[in-house]
Amino acid sequence: MELRDDDQSQMFSRPERDRDVMNHWERLLNGEECSSDALRRLIDDSWRRCLNAHVDPGKYQAPPPLSENSLYSLQQKHGDLLTASTPVMAMARDFLAETGTIMVLTDHSGTILSLEGDPATRDEGAMMNMMPGASWSETACGTNAIGTAIAVRHPVQIHSAEHYCAGIKRWTCSSTVILDPYDNSVLGAIDVSGLQQTYNKHSLALVVATASKIEGRLAKHEMGIRFRLLERCMHRLTHSTSDGVIVFDRRGNPVKANERAEQALNQLSEGRIGSRKLDIASLTLGHATDDGLPAGLQGWIAPEWLEPVLDNGQRIGTLLTIPIFKPRSVQGTTMPVGATSVAHEPSKLDCVVGKDPVLMEAVERARHLSRSNVPVLLLGETGVGKEVFAKGIHDCGSAKAAPFVAVNCGGLSRELLATELFGYAEGSFTGARRGGMMGKIEAANGGTLFLDELGEMPLDMQPHLLRVLEEGEIYRLGENTPRKVKFRLIAATNRDLRKEVTDGRFRMDLYYRVAVTSVRIPPLRERLGDIPVLSRALMEKLAAHHGVPVPQLTASEISELSSYSWPGNVRELRNILESMLLTGERPRALMTPEAPRGIQLFDAPLATDHGMVFGGETRENRRLEEAERDAILGAIDGSHGNMALAARSLGIAKSTLYLKLKKFGLDALVERAREVHAKGH
Repeated sequence: MELRDDDQSQMFSRPERDRDVMNHWERLLNGEECSSDALRRLIDDSWRRCLNAHVDPGKYQAPPPLSENSLYSLQQKHGDLLTASTPVMAMARDFLAETGTIMVLTDHSGTILSLEGDPATRDEGAMMNMMPGASWSETACGTNAIGTAIAVRHPVQIHSAEHYCAGIKRWTCSSTVILDPYDNSVLGAIDVSGLQQTYNKHSLALVVATASKIEGRLAKHEMGIRFRLLERCMHRLTHSTSDGVIVFDRRGNPVKANERAEQALNQLSEGRIGSRKLDIASLTLGHATDDGLPAGLQGWIAPEWLEPVLDNGQRIGTLLTIPIFKPRSVQGTTMPVGATSVAHEPSKLDCVVGKDPVLMEAVERARHLSRSNVPVLLLGETGVGKEVFAKGIHDCGSAKAAPFVAVNCGGLSRELLATELFGYAEGSFTGARRGGMMGKIEAANGGTLFLDELGEMPLDMQPHLLRVLEEGEIYRLGENTPRKVKFRLIAATNRDLRKEVTDGRFRMDLYYRVAVTSVRIPPLRERLGDIPVLSRALMEKLAAHHGVPVPQLTASEISELSSYSWPGNVRELRNILESMLLTGERPRALMTPEAPRGIQLFDAPLATDHGMVFGGETRENRRLEEAERDAILGAIDGSHGNMALAARSLGIAKSTLYLKLKKFGLDALVERAREVHAKGH
């Protein structure tokens, strides 16, 4: 950084100079036009800025500092600057103590972030609010080294009478700005101040050298972030993909793009935003925070195309995935396929039955998200059909021929879930299979991994999943050699993961990694108008499965089905229809003691997953619980102790079934059923 002061040689050349400076100051305040060889142009310009800004020349201190909370927030905001400055300022501590001075670090506006130096001088400075949280801009304190250096963007030294405000004229100070190594903007200022007798012409050289060291540390830190950003995104840039991928740094500027990015931008220019050409180098997203989208997002960018890149829970960049729409043939010609035409391609999403606008919006959003490989979080209550949506997204994607692997994170112990997800090496534990076992994550390589009930995943396992997602590699239990994996992640939960993060039950960095985009699937009670068509479609499937004729539901039966709130959603409806199909019973008055036993059973807590009991009479509650217990016993016996099959036959989550086993004290019966089955074979 260059020292620039047009007439610095005039400073302190004669004892009477301070008197001349004071005379000039008084005449200026009186509105007199005057000139003096003793007054430097730098000071004259600054005084006139203060005069025009109506700064009180009689001030004896800076405005009161920020509150403790506001100061903490400000220091957090400028964490990089503080981190880079702290060790450099500490190195100057001995010099400052010997010379009776203090070193001050401010932000770009002149607000003090931290101080170092002589304790006695710090006490003197505190009397005029030279302390963290106080503003020392020109508009706040008149001409002073901090505010003036920020105003002119080069090193300055202000001595004694040259200060604009009367209460500060007994001080001497030297300051220069700290520039951002990325774009040369002002990040803050570094200042050395003391009472006027501590004046030393070398103080200016000290602040310039200190600022240079801080800028060097900031540049090194920025390069480290850039390298980590590229490391985390390299597998997304280099692995084969049909989409354009662009990596942006934390400021929203492009860093690197894959070979298809330009093609994707050209397609957008031609088909979506008119003739305006998009150039990668000119793109910008704006600065992104840890908990939101980049500011000033351009209209042509769909939010679901954006994926935060996190490092130790902090956002260090953003990944933009632009889908390339493949052409399809229409009457012998080819045309680009956009959102409208893709919506008509057959897929598993087409098996979603209903015409409710909210449901249709969810289906179209899922279909749209299937075109890119960004993670998707499916939100909805138990039984709404999250796995159907997950399979539909997979089938509509470019890797539909690859594996679709589903894992339920609920209802398994930590150890079982770990082996299920990561697999294990031969001999890694007693009873381990010879040759080891491939985990579900590895099995999903090249395809889609669907993690159901993600909110149930143990907290201590979440970092291992995060590492797989960020590094693109997995370690089997008992192995030290990583295995490369690449898959599309779809997760589902019926929990509020934001609240789980707040309550400390879910990692924030994993949340932002899996919740890049989301689809909310409405509960059945919010689309009761779909009950007639949904019931008929389910009854046709059930009849075909059991090889029986399709019964026709009467208008009164449809009416009864449509009047229920369906806490178990589509899964509960399917179970009731299957019970009706196999037993010949019909729903007469849902939610009443007179309802058939099959209907009563599924209105009970078993189907709700919430532990609620319907019906007001205690005797009826006991009857419902007995029916529930009998159903669980039958399911365990019928599945020979296989909990997954038992839960599926009951239409509830496996984690819910485990809770029911504890409630009714049936845990021992599971092992007994397995032993009986084993002996029979």
